[in-house]
Amino acid sequence: VGGSPSVLLVEAFYGGSHKQLIDLLKENTDGCSLFTLPAKKWHWRARTAALYFSQTIPACSSYRVLFSSSVLNLCELVALRPDLARLKKVLYFHENQLVYPVRKDQERDFQYGYNQVLSCLVSDVVVFNSRFNMESFLSSILSFMKKIPDHRPKNLDRLIRPKCVVLSYPVQFPDVSSLLPELKLRHLCRSAETLQSNHRIFKAQTSQLQTSRCEEDPVQSSSEPRSVLIPVQHSESVDQVNPLHIVWPHRWEHDKNPEMFFNTLIKLKEKQLDFKLSVLGETFTDVPEIFSSSQHLLQSHILNWGFLSSKDQYLKVLCDADVVVSTSKHEFFGVAMLEAVHCGCFPLCPKALVYPEIFPDQYLYSTPEQLCKRLQELCRRPDIARRHIVMVDTSLYSWTSLKPQFQALLSVEGP
Repeated sequence: VGGSPSVLLVEAFYGGSHKQLIDLLKENTDGCSLFTLPAKKWHWRARTAALYFSQTIPACSSYRVLFSSSVLNLCELVALRPDLARLKKVLYFHENQLVYPVRKDQERDFQYGYNQVLSCLVSDVVVFNSRFNMESFLSSILSFMKKIPDHRPKNLDRLIRPKCVVLSYPVQFPDVSSLLPELKLRHLCRSAETLQSNHRIFKAQTSQLQTSRCEEDPVQSSSEPRSVLIPVQHSESVDQVNPLHIVWPHRWEHDKNPEMFFNTLIKLKEKQLDFKLSVLGETFTDVPEIFSSSQHLLQSHILNWGFLSSKDQYLKVLCDADVVVSTSKHEFFGVAMLEAVHCGCFPLCPKALVYPEIFPDQYLYSTPEQLCKRLQELCRRPDIARRHIVMVDTSLYSWTSLKPQFQALLSVEGP
């Protein structure tokens, strides 16, 4: 159809990671039409965006593929617009509402999760940014539907599962070589060489098993090369002299479990261990009280406190830090942790949620006590964190690596 658009991109919540993904797809795909709503009032977008888009998306005979995030009630849109129902419909889950944490289960609005289940039923391909996101969604459908008092639908997970694929969120990792301290830069260069050579060996061993299907999980295929540990020998005294620099780069909200993080650091302080602290991340109207009380208690350790609006400033702090910690109660992918690893930080994450898919065992803790113990060791021996090569190949989560799979999704022939 000449220059007519063939791909319809629809984003009901055009901000943050949703915006970044949609923009990437538009920039890298020929023949796209983009329709969006601003990233405000999430609940209203989930409830009403379909009706708005049904009136604003013009009829177009050349459309072949519709791509949307799961904020949109796709079921309503294609019911209101039968001309869109014939397209290949791709639904992308950044998160899922069946297990998204709420303070009390009674507060969980049934409609949002229900809309996502309906959207899956009318989709042709359902894409999740991690295996954890997919499995937590599919395994929760049965118990979620039990909230319906009677005449419940059956076997919905069996209808949806065959359509599901895992495709990591594509992170655009910036070049941070100019921001890295010299020692870290050397370590990271060596780390990249190590990971690449291990990956080449592993790829050669498994090439017969590879498929070009989108279902192949990039996280799983990379587990082997990351398990090799390469000690790096250096004699720089700075490795041991400067206090350990701990960074926490998450949203200031309860689901990121700041209480556990700050309680751990206060224990380190009580043990008279030396460390420096940077607490970054966005703040919203309802900031948990623990932040102000901890800022007071940990004042002598703080290097940075609060959101850094400049991406370069943010990356500079990550490049200067030694250890990045997550204490999240929920995480479906975790861009902030991968960005910190890209900047040379030693990661410590819960042995739960998405983390075991991305991080080998040595970076995972199961209890608050384990986290505290690991940080104590690193406070006493910061050189361990500084000399360590993190065995996570962040390039696997880059747009460069994932682009072919996203392009297959947006083609009529692709999975």
